[in-house]
Amino acid sequence: MLGEWLQYYNDLGDFALLKVINLSMSFDAWLTKNPYIENSIPTFTREEPFSNLLMDLQTKGWSVQDDFFSADFTQALMDEVENIQNAYMLQAGVGRKQDHQVVLDARRDYIQWIDPDKPIKKDFLKMMETLRVALNRRLFLGLFDYEAHFARYEKGAFYEKHIDAFKGESNRILSTVLYLNESWEYGDGGELVIYDEHNPEIEVGRYSPIKGRLAIFLSECFYHEVLVAKKTRHSVAGWFRVNNTTGKTLDPDQ
Repeated sequence: MLGEWLQYYNDLGDFALLKVINLSMSFDAWLTKNPYIENSIPTFTREEPFSNLLMDLQTKGWSVQDDFFSADFTQALMDEVENIQNAYMLQAGVGRKQDHQVVLDARRDYIQWIDPDKPIKKDFLKMMETLRVALNRRLFLGLFDYEAHFARYEKGAFYEKHIDAFKGESNRILSTVLYLNESWEYGDGGELVIYDEHNPEIEVGRYSPIKGRLAIFLSECFYHEVLVAKKTRHSVAGWFRVNNTTGKTLDPDQ
């Protein structure tokens, strides 16, 4: 079901282990440090979480939805990305695989690809898989899979105007950005700017990277940029893809 609800229970084993390590740890501290448990939080708070998004994509090719996931699930993703040390992130670049280049004049964010190696990552990818199925049923896009990474824009970082896929040259069909920032205010920068499909000089939307906001748009059609961030900015950037693998060419990921 699109509005899948996940029930979560505390892991007594983790709690017991933490008590042995630190007998003085308060219960509140344990709650803060207790690792996310797979299938433990309601993922969506809407009965039909995809309906507005699907309608927007069908009519204009892009959509911005606030509070896309439940507050608790969004917070779990925020906790995950905020705990990643810079040493475990990569300087983002332009291009993929053998064409990948670090171009600091174009973008200055750090990334870590999301693999299903932790419960919160597994649940996030599971929910995006549910969205993939809904997109294919409603819009007949033939989407094959989804890839994503955490992104960190530190103070002064940006990503100049660009397009995620050139027509006929990429397997990326839909781009997604989920924002994971608490108390983002006017003047903090880091806005996503989306430009008109037919005239990339015309701005059609400017959105602050506030907690729980999801942006999704056709990768081949919409130029966009990230304005200079005035403080650290986190997000999950991802792409729904088709499979372009042939007998002679392997379709690369990431």
